[in-house]
Amino acid sequence: MAEIGERLMDIYERLYRHFGPQGWWPGDTPFEVCVGAILTQNTSWKNVERAIENLKIEGLLSPEQLSKVGLVELAELIRPAGYYNVKAKRLRNFLDALMKDFCGSLDKLFSLELFEARRWLLSISGIGPETADSILLYAGNKPIFVVDAYTFRLLTRHEIIWGDESYDEVQDLFLKKLPNDVKLFNEYHALLVAVGKECCKKSSYKCQDCPVQGV
Repeated sequence: MAEIGERLMDIYERLYRHFGPQGWWPGDTPFEVCVGAILTQNTSWKNVERAIENLKIEGLLSPEQLSKVGLVELAELIRPAGYYNVKAKRLRNFLDALMKDFCGSLDKLFSLELFEARRWLLSISGIGPETADSILLYAGNKPIFVVDAYTFRLLTRHEIIWGDESYDEVQDLFLKKLPNDVKLFNEYHALLVAVGKECCKKSSYKCQDCPVQGV
């Protein structure tokens, strides 16, 4: 059997040939990407788009403007994203920390060394590893791999992992076995989501249609 790094690259190349570039993360600005990463927890992207559109209409997609919005009003604006009261608090926690520590500047946040910026994000209540890494990769163009349920599912079914590994253990697999490349990590994560939605579903799978069958 091929070495794990070779298998991971084989999977990536097959997915890329099949699905093509995914153009992730959708967002006009790095701040919009950050907001989307927080709002997309436990909901579909279509719902997040509706919430972000509400913020756009009100001219609130900047740290300075959004930080002035009260929690109740913020929750109402992002209602389409679901769990809006919880997500409003998480978004507020992020905004308060960004304003306090970096005067609202994402450039200052992203000027930090990768894992220093990651530690800062993870210190914010409501931001876990997947959200933090999405912000770092897609808004900050940092070379970090985002692990999600689709990643665990495909790697488990292809017996690359057992399935009981931690988030960091699976992430290390990609960081240590693949080139340290932002574009690669960006596309790979998006492609895993694509194949997870089309073929490698949670309760069923279509191996006969899967572009990585037999890898």
